[in-house]
Amino acid sequence: MSLSVALQVAQSALAARQTESSVIARNITGAQEPGFSKKSVQLSTMYTSSGQAGGLRVNGVARMADSALYASLLTSTSVGTSQQAKLDGITRMAETIGDTELETSPAALLGELQKTLQNYASDPNNSVMAQDTLQSAKNMAASLRSGSDLVQEVRANADSDMTTSVREINSLLGELENLNSTIVKGTQNGADVTDALDDRDQVLLALSEEIGIKTIDRANGDIVVYTDSGVTLFETSAREVSFAPTTTYSPGTVGSAVIVDGVPVTGPGAIMPISSGRLHGLAELRDDTAVAYQSQLDEIARGVIEAFGESNGDAGLFTWSGAPAIPPGATHSVGLAADIIVNPNADPDQGGSLDRIRDGFSVAYNPAGDAGFSARLQELVGAFDTSRTFAGSVELDPDASLNSFAGSSVSWLENGRKTLTKNVEIQSVIVGRTAENLSNTTGVNIDEELTLLLEVERAYAAASRLITAVDTMLEELMMATR
Repeated sequence: MSLSVALQVAQSALAARQTESSVIARNITGAQEPGFSKKSVQLSTMYTSSGQAGGLRVNGVARMADSALYASLLTSTSVGTSQQAKLDGITRMAETIGDTELETSPAALLGELQKTLQNYASDPNNSVMAQDTLQSAKNMAASLRSGSDLVQEVRANADSDMTTSVREINSLLGELENLNSTIVKGTQNGADVTDALDDRDQVLLALSEEIGIKTIDRANGDIVVYTDSGVTLFETSAREVSFAPTTTYSPGTVGSAVIVDGVPVTGPGAIMPISSGRLHGLAELRDDTAVAYQSQLDEIARGVIEAFGESNGDAGLFTWSGAPAIPPGATHSVGLAADIIVNPNADPDQGGSLDRIRDGFSVAYNPAGDAGFSARLQELVGAFDTSRTFAGSVELDPDASLNSFAGSSVSWLENGRKTLTKNVEIQSVIVGRTAENLSNTTGVNIDEELTLLLEVERAYAAASRLITAVDTMLEELMMATR
């Protein structure tokens, strides 16, 4: 069962209890008395002014609920929606890897580039192999650029979804304020507020999907709602939840924080960060997971430029906007994956020469112009497996070869997706089971209630026949005495 289905089951189970309560109430009282949870109806017999029985009267309606189970449902719902939001984003980013058989990931394209270089080194005068090497290099650079674009698209979509989530939270808090006011006033006046309590529980469940919450009950049915980090969302009145969306994202863009009652609850500067709910998952995806993967792509790009760099410190086959210098070693250059290109001096379509791949760019590795010169190509082939130092802030082993580092990035993304998929599946089961247990504990069992109703009807019919028999006997006695 997916999380979305589990949440639908939870809402449906709660709504079903409302419908069932209405059926029972109509059968007993002849009036519609909808309820979110099971209601215990206290009845008494009504008599006319002459002392004759005139039907049933509802003396009171008691609402049955299980606060522990309901709190567990709110918590599991918040955790599940947070994980689902992150899973959706990381699944989207996994498109940079694609089908392993199609070999479209940066790691796979690195392997393809190394292979074409090996072929070219075996026949350094072969222009076809030189062209294949150039095309593999173009594919490698294009993969990093498109991967960077996709990551920033995921971040922008997460930011947009955060805007939607904040709007939904404010709307639900407005509904909560109206319902809570009705409950408090009704309780103080002795009115039946069970329907409003049911509706408020539904609003809280919907709110828990968007943001992790905790509730505290107060006198007269009043409640206070906090975020799971302790920031006040509702106390007598709804508190403002604000967010300034960022429409365009680049690797260096930092998204805005969500502010609850004047306190930042998401982002690096959050004072009291939330830990669950869809809003939390989107913020973590935008600010942490996607940023980490972007950093890994940037480091792969830096490693590629470094591996193909010339002995004088200039960029070689791969270059960037900061050329001719090579990016600083072991230092994360933000956005480098979006900046990397193949050196135009190696591309005949841009006025370059394929021989530069073999002979060098700013360094003359083959001054004699020997057609069979392969030393530089062999050096480039070996650079893929040479140990180098990467930035230590990208959640991967900083001491690795270029091939190993790129492969680790693929594993990092896939392991994250696998873990989140498993967690979402587990959470879906928890949400479904909790909703089922809550329904069984506090919901109306229509079969049981109809059985009890039939027993009441049979008892009433038996009493009616007895009264009729007594009435007949009394009439005959009265006639006999006349």
